[in-house]
Amino acid sequence: MRLLLVKLSSLGDVVHALPAVTDAARAIADLDVHWVVEEAYRDIPALHPAVTRVIPIALRRWRRRWRAASVEIGDCLAALRHDTYDVVLDAQGLVKSSVVAGVCRGTRVGFDRASAREPLASIGYRRAIRVAKGRHAIDRQRALFAGALGYRCPSTPLDYGLSRANAARAGVVLAHGTTWDDKRWPETFWIALASRLTHSGVAVTLPWGSDAELECARRIAAGAPGTAVAERTDLRGVIELLGRSAAVVSVDSGIGHLAAALGVPTIALYGPTDANLTGCRGAKVENLTVQFECAPCLSRRCAYRGEPRVVAGERIEPPCFSTLTPERVWQRLGAMVAS
Repeated sequence: MRLLLVKLSSLGDVVHALPAVTDAARAIADLDVHWVVEEAYRDIPALHPAVTRVIPIALRRWRRRWRAASVEIGDCLAALRHDTYDVVLDAQGLVKSSVVAGVCRGTRVGFDRASAREPLASIGYRRAIRVAKGRHAIDRQRALFAGALGYRCPSTPLDYGLSRANAARAGVVLAHGTTWDDKRWPETFWIALASRLTHSGVAVTLPWGSDAELECARRIAAGAPGTAVAERTDLRGVIELLGRSAAVVSVDSGIGHLAAALGVPTIALYGPTDANLTGCRGAKVENLTVQFECAPCLSRRCAYRGEPRVVAGERIEPPCFSTLTPERVWQRLGAMVAS
């Protein structure tokens, strides 16, 4: 069976689809998977042994300059239509992913109207699969694949299909960057945690993916001497950094999910988002959640209007993170690394 998977972005969403690819490859002996993904994340599907072809697409970049990219867009359309597939599976459930799936040749399948993130996406499918929305994103992917490809959804432990090189593990990565401002753990907390690690003789590295994240990393490093700011790198470099690390502490971000998928001991910090829906999952993962009256709110903007929350003389924003202190993270990190 030849499958074209449309799972474009973001990094965390791409990682969430990997266990379902493993399930499908185990259930269908002759499965050949091609994957359409945003160009920035093309290195992730390529790591899975069941994926034989990755088709990069650049919707995020093209939308800023459609005319200038006309030749590149034409080449991508030709690549999408080059083969005929038994199933074209839109595992994203968005209008844009449905449009991409519609360009391809094959039976189009995806979430039904009640299950898709954007209900209009389901209009373009030949078959629509109902998957309950209240489940973890990884479980939803596994159920969608099973329904689309005709096998029983397994309850086996997750297998992302990834592995990290057999190399010495050293140091801790503090993944502070995220696209939501409300998901950012306070800088003062990062400084306190980094200081404890460096004073204990542990090497600390701060990755970054934008100018704003670079400036944040520099402020954390300045407050915790001995902390290293990572060099500018691409996703492959991030994968290598995570692979040789002893542990990762991350906010709810793609890097955290990628670390969990690689089998790196990972502590993920959850404030406004719900770990039951998008928590990092893996054999060596612990999700730490805030204990706050309005969390998880699932909101990009904090709507809390109560009394300010202060820790060690610092006002904490968003206030829910006042219940997820560096001391709490340090205790769990020490226990995880020791085990």
